[in-house]
Amino acid sequence: MHFSRPSRPGAGVLTLAAALLLGGCASRGPLPTFYDFGPPAAPVAQTASAPLPVLVIADANGPSWLDSQRMYYRLLYADAQQSRPYAYNRWNTPPLQLLSQRLKSRVAQGGVKVLSTTDAAAGIPLLRVDVDDFSQNFDTEKKSSGQVTVRASLFRGHQLLDQKTFSRNSPAASADAQGGAQALALASDAVAADLLAWLGTLNIPKE
Repeated sequence: MHFSRPSRPGAGVLTLAAALLLGGCASRGPLPTFYDFGPPAAPVAQTASAPLPVLVIADANGPSWLDSQRMYYRLLYADAQQSRPYAYNRWNTPPLQLLSQRLKSRVAQGGVKVLSTTDAAAGIPLLRVDVDDFSQNFDTEKKSSGQVTVRASLFRGHQLLDQKTFSRNSPAASADAQGGAQALALASDAVAADLLAWLGTLNIPKE
């Protein structure tokens, strides 16, 4: 005849607590991976004279979904009008802030003294950037690219001096969030270089 061994006091409670803890960990799912633009690219070649001695660059404007940390992509081959978020991938800073900082640093590398709107003085030209597109687009299941399109407007006071749209597309090395982040960083750097070259062609009248 066999007798069952009496259970230790509290053993059932400890087992239940452990099960709940493991269940809670499982329900949270994988931890998100965060991306940014990475280290700045090599400095742009500085010309003998900067396109503008001093420039105020306002923070970039754009749609509300670019002011969050979620990473979005589009399946052009399936439904180009639908923007889909990655489940477990995020930007560590909203794209509007990432793009603003990269544009400012690249223009400063070109020899321009960059000021913020809070430091602006009367008469200093102001650059406003509106982001029209910032997305990873999939042409097929295995082929994607980063698309960045911005509209740059140069003002002095309330006078519009010039305006131009810049658009760059960079192929992604991999068909995932990591490839998209790298492609968007490259496209952003290319747009910044185009913008700096454009500033160098402008004949800004003196006050």
